[in-house]
Amino acid sequence: MKKIFGPVYREHYFEGYSMGLNPFMEFNFAKANEAFIAGFDSGRSDYERMNGTISNGIPQCIVTNKILEDFLLAGLLGLSTNTENYTSHQKDLISRWYQSGLEKQEPNQSIALNELLEKNGIQIS
Repeated sequence: MKKIFGPVYREHYFEGYSMGLNPFMEFNFAKANEAFIAGFDSGRSDYERMNGTISNGIPQCIVTNKILEDFLLAGLLGLSTNTENYTSHQKDLISRWYQSGLEKQEPNQSIALNELLEKNGIQIS
């Protein structure tokens, strides 16, 4: 049985994964090994899940997990958002994350957080 979670496998996997997330990168056959290929395929799959297929073109704004988390937080806090430069595929995904935040929103927590932020000189528009 292979040790697929060994440090070398992980290193190659994550290298492939990060290349797969980048829509401007093409598969690097010089680095091709089982771990790199698995990572690249997983990264490309995650990219296309969030941004649409590369064959449809690369969008002006790239959606990442961090951006989705920001929209979830905006929903939790009841903040308005701007999705002007996103594609319809991206807007659908973003709206689901934002809506999930709205559904979990507790007004008392939002008020307390806003008061804490203002007390520390942080303004939220």
